[in-house]
Amino acid sequence: MVGSEEYLFKIVLIGDSAMGKSNLLSCFACNEFDTNTKATIGVEFQTQLVEIDGKQVKAKIWDTAGQECFRAVPLCSQ
Repeated sequence: MVGSEEYLFKIVLIGDSAMGKSNLLSCFACNEFDTNTKATIGVEFQTQLVEIDGKQVKAKIWDTAGQECFRAVPLCSQ
């Protein structure tokens, strides 16, 4: 067991730009919602510990950029 958690989930949020991936993560991890968020550049992440059915669950959640040029490095150089 790594740390004090009993389960570890690694989650990647993917989707088109301006679909709400960053706000979904912000709502879950920080209990915040901002209608004026800026586009994610690259990847951002949050870690959240929650208790489900008496078990400690750690969620490592990655928020990816939705713009096409951030999906692969060679596309950004064109």
